[in-house]
Amino acid sequence: MDAKRVADLLYWRDVKTTGVVFGASLLLLLSLTVCSIVSVSSYIGLALLSVTICFRIYKGILQAIQKSDEGHPFKQYLDQEVALSEDTVHKYSDMVLERLNKTIGELRRLFLVEDLVDSIKFALLMWILTYVGAFFNGLTILILGLIGAFSCPIIYEKHQTQIDHYLALVNNQIKDVVGKVQAKVPGLKRKAE
Repeated sequence: MDAKRVADLLYWRDVKTTGVVFGASLLLLLSLTVCSIVSVSSYIGLALLSVTICFRIYKGILQAIQKSDEGHPFKQYLDQEVALSEDTVHKYSDMVLERLNKTIGELRRLFLVEDLVDSIKFALLMWILTYVGAFFNGLTILILGLIGAFSCPIIYEKHQTQIDHYLALVNNQIKDVVGKVQAKVPGLKRKAE
């Protein structure tokens, strides 16, 4: 899926498609809060099999009554090739490997304190995440992230000027506080870049 299709999905350009994707994803995550992933996967498989088996039997009965010879109702899907090409696998595995290497390099830089300010920011983030983790489990964070991913872009698009104004005010306040802290604490001044 390319970036434009993802953006169209998150900005609700096609309400029907976005509603199906959002609803199915939210239903899956909410199901995982109640049942294990094995149970949820089994229920999804059983539901899908129930629909396809019933449809196949219905079409068979319909063909017998009408004395027609339409064949298998899913023939067009059975004839399609579903194997992944080697090029596609290499392309995406190379992308994953590149991102993984960048992440490892960044973590090494942060943990080995190449830049003291960045490492302190990272430590502060980790400290905040300990409190977030105390309030929410991972699945709750995924659910909130999914809801945010499907609602924040459209809210931002509709109220962009007001949001940008307040974000600029907050950003200026943060820069002022960071500047004051860096001026008062020795060793925290950023290197000239």
